[in-house]
Amino acid sequence: MQVTFKLYASLMPLLPPGTKGHAVSVDIDDDTTLQQLIDRFNIDDQQAFLVMVNGVYVPQEMRHSYALKAQDVVAIWPKVAGG
Repeated sequence: MQVTFKLYASLMPLLPPGTKGHAVSVDIDDDTTLQQLIDRFNIDDQQAFLVMVNGVYVPQEMRHSYALKAQDVVAIWPKVAGG
């Protein structure tokens, strides 16, 4: 099945080479969890500060059990500093 995987800010270079913009369509197995998808892109817990699936925040403690579904949109932001 396919999901859309989006990375923002300093995480964008972790997307596959040739990716245009900040999103890529990813083929995953039916039993893939959110954490397995995050791990596939070598994103550690410190980097994945804000994780959303279909616009809904998923806390870190739920990522290992959160089962992804076809057409889900996963978006991840790092911590951002500004002033």
